[in-house]
Amino acid sequence: MAAEQIRKQSSAGTRAGIYIALVVVLLGTAGFWYFRSAAERRARALELTPEAKAYVQHLRLTDVGIKATESYLKQLVVEIEGKIANVGGRPLESVELYCLFHDSSGQVVLRERVAIVSQRNGGLKPQQMKPFRLPFDNLPDSWNHQSPQLVIAGIRFTG
Repeated sequence: MAAEQIRKQSSAGTRAGIYIALVVVLLGTAGFWYFRSAAERRARALELTPEAKAYVQHLRLTDVGIKATESYLKQLVVEIEGKIANVGGRPLESVELYCLFHDSSGQVVLRERVAIVSQRNGGLKPQQMKPFRLPFDNLPDSWNHQSPQLVIAGIRFTG
């Protein structure tokens, strides 16, 4: 009788182990596919299509300025503020910039890709202007403390 009870407990423990292993495998597979699709989305975002390159002439960056403040943690936070205008005829879902920070000899010491227009903030309609604010707290000490070069890195059209 005791042997039969031990066998039942062993069988239940084996089944629980199988269920746990199955859950771990399923979660691992889901995580793999999630991160793979996220990497694919980022790779697609890196492209500036010929259509988007042609549309860059319809985007205007104005009132761009730089200011530095100290955070609560006594860390320097540099903010780039400005406005972007869509003077073309197409609505935009998102616009991304490369912010190129240089050192005193003109070499790029930091290249950050940032979104200034996104679906979350309503995109950018034709003939519309929106402000943007880009905080940076990771600038290298070799940065020359000048405004970065701003280059359109990506455009996604609505629709």
